[in-house]
Amino acid sequence: MPVHVSGPPPELDAPPFDAEGFVHRAERLLMALDVSDAELSISLVGDQVMAEMNQRFRGREGPTDVLSFSLLEGEHAEHRGGMLGDVVLDLAVAGRQADSLGHSLDEELLRLLIHGALHLLGFDHELEKDATVMEARERELWAQLGN
Repeated sequence: MPVHVSGPPPELDAPPFDAEGFVHRAERLLMALDVSDAELSISLVGDQVMAEMNQRFRGREGPTDVLSFSLLEGEHAEHRGGMLGDVVLDLAVAGRQADSLGHSLDEELLRLLIHGALHLLGFDHELEKDATVMEARERELWAQLGN
């Protein structure tokens, strides 16, 4: 269950977080999702990179907290090997959200990783009925991993 983490870039004044614990929680998440034999790529970026990606891939201005790029579907899915896809997390947005919600950056990063990983597996929240299912699964995973 390889978890590949890139970033944060050295020029990013990233808030401190438990990088080793983050990787461990990502590995536990793959086990909880019953995809422990899969690979997961996680990129930790800042606002500028995330805003560029959000504009390019979603047509939306400004940074967002998490983007997911699944390799389970699409034109070349049969060539993905064991890779689930990529989850991109904006450390600056995550830090601001953690502050406003009154919890740690480590907790916020896990919450966002759970959300992003579920997107990789096909969960969505565009429709209310889908959002209800996704949110329930997020709560289940948080109960398992949020300690």
